[in-house]
Amino acid sequence: MVVDQHGAFEEALAGSRQRYPTREFRSFAAAIRQYVDSTREDEMLHRGVVRAVNGLVEYLRSERKRVPDEVLLEAERLECLLFLGYDPHFDGDEPPGL
Repeated sequence: MVVDQHGAFEEALAGSRQRYPTREFRSFAAAIRQYVDSTREDEMLHRGVVRAVNGLVEYLRSERKRVPDEVLLEAERLECLLFLGYDPHFDGDEPPGL
């Protein structure tokens, strides 16, 4: 699922230079989140998923001059969720006063 969504996002990214494929990126991000949730206890990751997510932020910055900030933030979150196991932008269980 992640690899398929990544392919669809890559196609959209290569196809239209007029608009950024935000919808396709969101579908890709949703697939990654679902993968992270379903494999949270696993010790190993699927090679195709690792290839799709590793270096995602740098890739997106180099692919286009103008990338929406929300896409870059979400890409950073996805890298942290998959490889480090936490969401760096989580809002909810902070200690009082933060």
